[in-house]
Amino acid sequence: MSIVDDVLFMFRDEIPGYLDKDWKEVPLELDSDLFGSPGDDFHDALNRYEKEFNVDLSGVNWSRYFPWQHTPLLDRWFKLKREEVEATRIPLTVRMFAESAKAGKWLYD
Repeated sequence: MSIVDDVLFMFRDEIPGYLDKDWKEVPLELDSDLFGSPGDDFHDALNRYEKEFNVDLSGVNWSRYFPWQHTPLLDRWFKLKREEVEATRIPLTVRMFAESAKAGKWLYD
């Protein structure tokens, strides 16, 4: 198995897929956006990824991928609409983690 397959398998093991229109579970793919992943599952996947692939994620600028969570509270309440903030979001995919694992460091900031 390649490192890309290993990363995909690890994410599939940690994060459930999504349900399609017929309520069938669709597993994660390399280009799946991890934005909607459940928080605990996502954090567990990140911790496991760092350990298994020896990639330090402490310097990742998460606000690029999850801008709403990093918007000041007053701005969220009064000034901005969520859609406006989310429009600036960069998709965070399994492929990004796979390519970073091959390089041994996070490649996208």
